[in-house]
Amino acid sequence: MNNNNNNKNKSIESNPRVSQLQKVINSNNSSSSSSSDNWDKSWQQGITPWDLGQPTPIILHLHMIAGLPMGKALVPGCGTGYDVVAMACPERYVVGLEISENAINKALEFSASSPNADYFTFFKADFFTWNPPELFDLIFDYTFFCAIEPHMRTAWAETTRKLLKPGGELITLMFPISDHVGGPPYKVSVSDYEKVLYPVGFEAISIVDNEMAIGPRKGKEKLGRWKMSVERSSL
Repeated sequence: MNNNNNNKNKSIESNPRVSQLQKVINSNNSSSSSSSDNWDKSWQQGITPWDLGQPTPIILHLHMIAGLPMGKALVPGCGTGYDVVAMACPERYVVGLEISENAINKALEFSASSPNADYFTFFKADFFTWNPPELFDLIFDYTFFCAIEPHMRTAWAETTRKLLKPGGELITLMFPISDHVGGPPYKVSVSDYEKVLYPVGFEAISIVDNEMAIGPRKGKEKLGRWKMSVERSSL
């Protein structure tokens, strides 16, 4: 077991593209504005090691089997927008949120000819200060939680609660589950999510291994599904 954990850590710590990303993101990172600029630089320079180049397999699968809530969905830190486009349909309008102008441009370019273009949109905004006109039935978080600094995770949970309708669902693809040092991506664990989500009124519906994780991420991902307690969310 220890050898497996060491291999998981090394695959992240020894990845040259991850090292490049950390140099860009952590340079002169003394304010939220500089952090935003640094993420924009990573997109401008094409240093996006988290980008799969395709929709997340498990999300595409859940969409195909009608396993996702209908209504209005949000994907914070949506990047190129693969999952936004994949989930969008007449019964589900999807909003992709990004802090990087270059990422938004990439998403718009990627999705320009999508046949379901009437069912999604992209916004450039800071997740933590954004005030949309409507709340969401579904929020999907994959590589956003692990991208923010760990001290911001409580604010992430509070903002997620604020943006989700009572009875709405949060889906978290927990990655990377490891013990590596530093970030982004910062290490995560199931308890990291529970520690910030339970106090603001979320209940875990299921937490399972992601059997559809892509090769390098196998064994480092869990799929968590969370519901807002109607009683707690009304406080």
